[in-house]
Amino acid sequence: MSEPAHATDFSQLDMVHRLPPAALVDRFAYLCDLAKGRRVVHVGFVDAGCQLLNEQSGAWLHEHLAGSASELIGLDLDRAGVDDARRRGYAAHAVDCRDVDAVRALGLPPADLVVAGEVIEHLDDPGSFLDGVHALVAPGGLLVVTTPNAAGLVNAAALLGNYEVNHPDHVVLFTCTTLDAMLTRHRWQPVEHAVYLQQVKSDATDTRSRLLATGARAVLGLERLLARLGRPYAADGLIVTARATST
Repeated sequence: MSEPAHATDFSQLDMVHRLPPAALVDRFAYLCDLAKGRRVVHVGFVDAGCQLLNEQSGAWLHEHLAGSASELIGLDLDRAGVDDARRRGYAAHAVDCRDVDAVRALGLPPADLVVAGEVIEHLDDPGSFLDGVHALVAPGGLLVVTTPNAAGLVNAAALLGNYEVNHPDHVVLFTCTTLDAMLTRHRWQPVEHAVYLQQVKSDATDTRSRLLATGARAVLGLERLLARLGRPYAADGLIVTARATST
């Protein structure tokens, strides 16, 4: 891991960052296209806390990847979720990917693609996680990270009403710049960026919930318009694809 420069080495202008090009994509379609014909390891595949919602809406990413990858293995800390996936015919292992020795002990052949979908925002130490997944990626392979965008418009709009929209288990959020910096510090070189819109998964019938869902959909519509106008980073989801570096 490279050491960060001391804060006094930077001027105020150094804190202004030109954002890289990014397309607005459908998250599932984008990841399935990356996975097509590849050997894929999906980290955090259980998506604990969202399982029932995902089943009801057909939004379990692992199921979609299974229809695209040539081989798919799921890794997760949730032993009950791993056991359930095995009963359903999926190859899966319970492991903490921050523990490099535990990852290597699985004896998995290196993957062409490692998908870390909506994982790092749940971790106290995402740097250790990014160190650990090096053991999963084949030389020349890819890591793709998806995570909520701290600069997205939904929360900017929500704060006007003294609200914040976040999964109760999230402990950190990234912008494009901070995610790239975290990846780089842990020997990953970002090679492609994309953004995506979050889904409003609400069938509530009470007035308050309907109003919140309507407001969220309006903001998401604005995010979509801004992406078409060349301002994609107003979207609430980030995707960064990276390759391992030697230093």
